[in-house]
Amino acid sequence: MPHVTAAILAGGVGARMGGPLPKQLLPLDGRPIIEHSIAAFEAAPEVDEIVVFMVPEHLPEVERIVKDSGAGKVAAVLPGGATRTGSSTAALRAVAARGDGDLLLIHDAVRPLVARPTIGAVVEALAAGAGAVGVAVPSSDTVVRVAAAPGGAEVIAEVPPRSELRRMQTPQGFRLGVLRRAYGLALADPELVATDDCGVVLRYLPGEPVRIVAGTESNIKITHPGDVEVAEALLRRDAGTGRDG
Repeated sequence: MPHVTAAILAGGVGARMGGPLPKQLLPLDGRPIIEHSIAAFEAAPEVDEIVVFMVPEHLPEVERIVKDSGAGKVAAVLPGGATRTGSSTAALRAVAARGDGDLLLIHDAVRPLVARPTIGAVVEALAAGAGAVGVAVPSSDTVVRVAAAPGGAEVIAEVPPRSELRRMQTPQGFRLGVLRRAYGLALADPELVATDDCGVVLRYLPGEPVRIVAGTESNIKITHPGDVEVAEALLRRDAGTGRDG
């Protein structure tokens, strides 16, 4: 098996949460959100090491969380970038010594309920030959594309078939050689705007298929204040049923 590094990205400040702390440090069931995310990859047997990227001014808090949690796979806690692209390229720099055939999983720190089987499915797909893998769930809502109308209103321009739509989650996984090539091209593009690493591969390496594996509805992204309550309810549910995600 190739070496598997999990990069947990916590570079944002979470302004939509409206609090003084980055959302990654907010409590969830008595532990910081980021600690739950680290624990998921710590417990995944497929993962060899973890690198955590955090807002620079809060690095000491995350270093303390890692130490107190006893997460032995965490190799480093490093400053994250100001953008998703900045944090992803920081992750690539952190694994510069690894070979192109090794694997990198990139995970949003504010998805603390990622299930171990989901992590395993991403690694399994990469080990089977995929160069890029995304996690997604079917869209239960109708999604429309809109266009601007006179007066600043919006109108529906297109209604894509719902059967073809998925909601993306993380982790996203890559063979290092694939992601290096994609970002090598992307960073040379002055019009680069990227919020998603699979999207970078899709745009800059159009001949490289991005495989999808199934996620879970529990793997929510904590963005708004009410999301913490939802996550705590999901944790209580899973604790009561004894299941992992």
